[in-house]
Amino acid sequence: MADKQPSNIVQGAVGDIDDERPAAAQSAQDRKAASALASLDAADSSQDAQASANVDRAAVDKAMRNLAAAKPSAAKKTTTGVKVDAAHVALLVDQLELPRPKATELLKQNQGDPVLAMRAFVNS
Repeated sequence: MADKQPSNIVQGAVGDIDDERPAAAQSAQDRKAASALASLDAADSSQDAQASANVDRAAVDKAMRNLAAAKPSAAKKTTTGVKVDAAHVALLVDQLELPRPKATELLKQNQGDPVLAMRAFVNS
C-alpha cells in the first residue's frame, strides 16, 4: 500500500489560500467603491457595443449610398457617336454567342474595339 504522508503535507490546492481568493473589501466604503467600479465597467461595455453598432450601421449606409451613386454613372457611359463595324458585331455574336443588339451595345461601350469588348464581357 501507500506510505504514510508527513503531517505537514495537505491534500488539495498548493500554495497560500489567500493568494487564490480575491481580496474582499474590508470596510463598507471599500465595498461601495468596488461596486461602483464594477457597475462602471458594465455600463462602458454596453455603451461601447451600442456605439460600435451605430458606427457599423453608419458605415454600411455610407457605403450603400456610394455604391448606388456609382452604378448609374457607370451605366450612363456615352455611347453615342461610336461607329461599330459589322464584322466586329458578327465576331462577338459568333464567339460570345450574344444577340446582335447586345453585341452592338458592348462594342459601343468599348469604343468599337472587339478585343476590349471581349475582355469586358469575360470580366463582367
